[in-house]
Amino acid sequence: MSDTILGQTETIGPALSPEPPRERSASLWADARRDLIRNPTFVIASIYLLFVGSMAAFPKLWTRVHYRDCALTADNGLPNAKLPMFSPGHWLGTSEAGCDFWSLSVYGARPSMLIAVMSTFGIVIIGLPLGVLAGYFGGWLDAIISRLVDMVFALPFLLVGLVVLSIIKVTDPNLRIWTVTMFLVLLGWTTVARIMRGSVIAVKNLDFVMAAKSLGATHGRLMFRHILPNAIAPVFVIASVALGGFVATEATLTFLGVGLQAPATSWGIMISTHQPLIQDYPHLVLIPCTLLIGTVLSFVLIGDALRDALDPKLR
Repeated sequence: MSDTILGQTETIGPALSPEPPRERSASLWADARRDLIRNPTFVIASIYLLFVGSMAAFPKLWTRVHYRDCALTADNGLPNAKLPMFSPGHWLGTSEAGCDFWSLSVYGARPSMLIAVMSTFGIVIIGLPLGVLAGYFGGWLDAIISRLVDMVFALPFLLVGLVVLSIIKVTDPNLRIWTVTMFLVLLGWTTVARIMRGSVIAVKNLDFVMAAKSLGATHGRLMFRHILPNAIAPVFVIASVALGGFVATEATLTFLGVGLQAPATSWGIMISTHQPLIQDYPHLVLIPCTLLIGTVLSFVLIGDALRDALDPKLR
């Protein structure tokens, strides 16, 4: 700034220039990450899933008692099911068979989460490339894949699960987990394929794709270098919701007697086993139900937060 007096220029202070504005990231993923960190619902749901995930991956961090270490003590001919909650050594009491109930709840997270993660991974592996191929090429290939999706969608999910899983007699707990996972994948990939097909159709005619095509880009480069990175965002939302859906589906199938079987443990097995005791010992059912509902709800809330963060129209 300067002041002119009698033709002379006197400098009063240094020239002040406005501070350049901070550049906002043009990346959709960077903006989404910033929005998710500021979303309290996403943060709380993630913390809860981190808690449940640590139970599934590292159960010994949460309990020093194995869920199969049961103490059957006769009390008027009854097992140790009358041991109350908050008793010494068993702060959630015991199951009907005398097993520490907190240990059952911790170890029960592993099969449920394992099935959900593997099933979600499977439906993405199958549904994503089929959706990309159908949306990009169209024509007869799109017609075949779309009719296949329609046929699988027409199958009643729960009824088919009751029939198929009741026929397959697998007693080994690890093989039973794979059996349930394969069933969920075979009937669950269609949603990812349909969503991915629509997203690819919306992206493949945009200007930057047409420009790359005019420069001689191959089909593979167009699909996986230009279209897929810009069309895959809805799949993350579907995968998050599917994780919660598979946790609930596993518990439902197990409760109906065609899912996981003892001697394995899961939240569904705990609910099914102790359902007759709900009037006398409601905590034996309410605790696994609470963990199950909290897990499913957290996955759904994370999916909603991802949808809002990845959709520029909702900003």
